[in-house]
Amino acid sequence: MQVTTYWTEYAWLGTHVEPGAALDVADGRITAVRRGVEAPPPGAVALRGLTLPGLANTHSHAFHRALRGLVQVGSGTFWTWREFMYQVAARLTPESYHALARAVYAEMALAGVTAVGEFHYVHHAPGGTPYADPNAMGEALIAAAEDAGIRMTLLDTAYLASAIGSKHTGEPPTAHQLRFSDGTADAWAERVSLLKGGETVRIGAAIHSVRAVPAEQMSVVASWAGERNSPLHVHLSEQTAENDACLAAHGCTPTRLLADHGVLGPRTTGVHNTHLTDQDIALLGGSGTGTCMCPTTERDLADGIGPASALQKAGSPLSLGSDSHAVIDLLEEARAMELNERLRSRTRGHWTAAALLRAASEDGHAALGWDGAGRLEAGALADFTTVALDTVRTAGQVPRLGAETAVFAATAADVRHTVVAGRHIVRDGVHTSVPDVPSALTEAIEALRG
Repeated sequence: MQVTTYWTEYAWLGTHVEPGAALDVADGRITAVRRGVEAPPPGAVALRGLTLPGLANTHSHAFHRALRGLVQVGSGTFWTWREFMYQVAARLTPESYHALARAVYAEMALAGVTAVGEFHYVHHAPGGTPYADPNAMGEALIAAAEDAGIRMTLLDTAYLASAIGSKHTGEPPTAHQLRFSDGTADAWAERVSLLKGGETVRIGAAIHSVRAVPAEQMSVVASWAGERNSPLHVHLSEQTAENDACLAAHGCTPTRLLADHGVLGPRTTGVHNTHLTDQDIALLGGSGTGTCMCPTTERDLADGIGPASALQKAGSPLSLGSDSHAVIDLLEEARAMELNERLRSRTRGHWTAAALLRAASEDGHAALGWDGAGRLEAGALADFTTVALDTVRTAGQVPRLGAETAVFAATAADVRHTVVAGRHIVRDGVHTSVPDVPSALTEAIEALRG
């Protein structure tokens, strides 16, 4: 068994910062954490700065990266933003999606992300015609993550309707949405069952939202995930219009509807969970359903501030995602969750830096089905990232307060190293397999924008 040693100048071990720790790695896992190692041992890879567990981006729509900048002109709402999103989605092919996602996932690696949850619903060709390989789009995303060197949980998404409608069966997909739909949940299940996981790939499921999956078909998706012990994610109460439509059609909130159809539970994560009643919060917390907050997207789309603190207190584990990729920076997502709560409550200190880092690492990995990740300890997956402590944002700080520095001062630009499964995929701020990420992003996005 070949052992590689990574020597960390400082390492965050979950409760404190340890100076001079050596991480021994073999077969993709940490085999030992040796403390008090003052200098790099012979042959060790030196990681100068603060080494953290790898970050988990729990909610991603890779193709939304092409919208950055375009949607910052003028005013509008989530619903007007969605029209721009449809225009980009209409241009995607398996080849162009692979090129874009490869660059986006490389950008994530540069930001310290070691695992991504890709909430994937662009399944078919424009007009809804299946490709010869019905999973060509999903497999393009899997290949892109493998090329970029990060783990992926492909959350293959059921998207069957355009709106809840008045008859509980859902309104038919619009022309833009035809390529998202398999027609029925059973057809969705048949297609997604053909997808295969791997060493760095998990296959999960998603219900796009209560407006996009008719109530009577939700249980098919939930059962598929349950039979495989797979993660199940769902956009939940991101917009008040969704709540209003659900109340009109079903006489209950979206959270109650999901609970009544067997969707909630410890393997399930609600994304956004923004506009909730006290009863909704109790349902989510009491069932152990997780919450993925995406603060940079939620503020970019003017969604509102979700009750993250109340959800966690009720029993809902918190994770973080960059969603539409207005920025890709999990440190900013962690910081924003705390700062949003300060604005709402006008008090400070709702989460410690350690708690925010756990949401960005260990709890995010758990929401994506990666057990034994997000910790620097023997037996854990050898996924970690190093933040520089000598940049204009981080210099002059007390090393023992490295977690506080990382969360409240550092940005993705301060990441220097990223290691996944023991492989050094970002070295000194350069991606080892996509060496010019800005050019890769530019080329892929310009091709989509035409």
